[in-house]
Formats: sequence, C-alpha cells, structure tokens
Amino acid sequence: MSHIARRHLVAAGLLLFAASAAAQNWPTRPVRIVVPFAAGGPADNYARFLAQRLPELLGQSFVVENRPGAGAIIGTELVAKAPADGHTLLLMSNTHTVNETLVAGKPYELMRDFVGVAPINYSDLVLVAHPALPAQSLPQLRALAKQRPGKLNYASSGTGTPYHMAGELFKSLSGTYLVHIPYRGSSGARTDVLGGQVDLMFDAVTTMAEQVRAGKVRALATTGRQRSAVLPEVPTVHESGVPNYEATIWLGLMAPKGTPAAVVERLNEAVRKIAGQPEVQQAWARQGATAMLMAPAEFDRYLRDDIAKWARVIQTAHIKAE
Repeated sequence: MSHIARRHLVAAGLLLFAASAAAQNWPTRPVRIVVPFAAGGPADNYARFLAQRLPELLGQSFVVENRPGAGAIIGTELVAKAPADGHTLLLMSNTHTVNETLVAGKPYELMRDFVGVAPINYSDLVLVAHPALPAQSLPQLRALAKQRPGKLNYASSGTGTPYHMAGELFKSLSGTYLVHIPYRGSSGARTDVLGGQVDLMFDAVTTMAEQVRAGKVRALATTGRQRSAVLPEVPTVHESGVPNYEATIWLGLMAPKGTPAAVVERLNEAVRKIAGQPEVQQAWARQGATAMLMAPAEFDRYLRDDIAKWARVIQTAHIKAE
C-alpha cells in the first residue's frame, strides 16, 4: 500500500471514529419533535408518547412542538432548514408522501431534504355507509354504484388527506365511481355521514367503531391487509373483492438530510425498542394501531414505494391540490 493510500485510510478511520463518538455523545441537549399537525390528533398523541419514553433510553428530554398549517408544509419546512445534528426531528405521516406529488412548488423535497429515521405505527380505516344506503356489503355497494353512476358520494377531511386517498385508491382498483365531497376537517365530514347528507366515508377505525356498534353507520370494509382487531367481524376491502387494496394512516420520524448515520441508527434502535414492547403493542392494538418495526434502510424503501403508490393514484384520478 502506498503512503498516500495509507494516509487516506487513516483519515477515513479518524472520520469514522469521530462520527461514532458524536453518536455516542448525542443528544447533548433537549431534542425537538416538530409535529406539522394540530394538537390532539394521532400524530400529536404518538409524538408525545415517544417523547415521554425516549429520555429513558437516550438521556435527554424530548419536546413536542406543534407547527400546523398549509397541509403540513409549514412545520416540515422548519425541520428541513434545521441543523442536521439530530436535535430537531419531524413527526410525519403518509400526508407527506401524498404531498410529494400533489403539492407542486413545495420549499422542500422529502427524499432530498430528509432522511428516514423510523416508522412508528399504522392504523386502519373503515368504509362506513349511512344505514339508509341499500348496501349491506362492499360487493353490494359496487353493484349499487354501477346502477347509479355519479349518484353515490363519499366525504373526506379534505383533498389529499388519507381519508380522501383511501377513497381514490378504492375507485381506481375497483372501477367504482364515487363523487368526492371534501370538508375542512374530519368532524364536519363525519357529522354529515351520520346525518345522512353524505352516503359514505373512509374514517379511522377507532373513531367510527362506536358509531358502528350503535347502528348509526354500517361498516362495509376495513382498509388494512388483515382484519382490524377493533372491528374483527368486518371484512377487509381486499377480501371483499378488491385485490391488493391497502390504505392506512401511518406515522414515522424523519431528520434533516445530513444527520449522522450513527445518530439515525441510535434513534431508530430506541424507537424500535419502545414500539417492540409487548405492553406497548397491546395498548396500541386497543387503539387500532399496529407497530411498524423497520431499520432505516427499510424505512427509506417504504417511503419511496409509498410516494410512487400515491403518485399513480393522483395522476390517474387527475387530483389537484385545493
């Protein structure tokens, strides 16, 4: 080996040692978890859940900071511009992977300006119908939609939200035409489905389960690959005749691009340790959530696949941002 080659090898070794030492010392001050959604929702709740438990493993406090607005863009941009030292993290969801195609001219690109740290969990949705709708199952709904083209509609909390995209994916894979009725939030959409002003809605299983059991809405199908533990008697869209359908709400952590790989790995291990605890998984199951345990590289592939999945739906349905 030449003298120059040895010098390069030593330099590389020193850099690796420095990065490893920095990861061992991280975090050196409180860590911000920026939630680009309003307080009180699933993203905020699970961010706070992690913020309570990560200090036990990493030795510093974790502080949740809500920065909602502009379809999650305001808070996300804040993290994109933060120092890449592991002290500012983004609590993100599949709203972000949808926005990659839906929202042109964003001040960031997800896979260019961030690195995936770890997924947290996913929750199924449930397709519900007002009891007055003469469809007892998903196959009956599809038949009814064929008989009444352009007459059946479904509510969502707004264009590009997981509830909307679940409906568009269903339309695309099943060949069923439903009219989308966007609302400014889930509560208005839910109220009008319960009141019969709108026929259908894809909504969170945990939110609608009580209404299903009370007979105020009829559950036609859930949206995961497996039946929901919250509504185990309700078949999935997949098993009801729409192969390969899956549409969930999932959450994860990302960090600014350039965050040291050793810091990302250490944080990933901590999140997986928390999410992998049986008592945590049992508590989440009661809430309709399932832990997602992935290494950083696997999460990176998952993010890229999800962006591509929703890009196809958006382009096929010619969906435009509001």
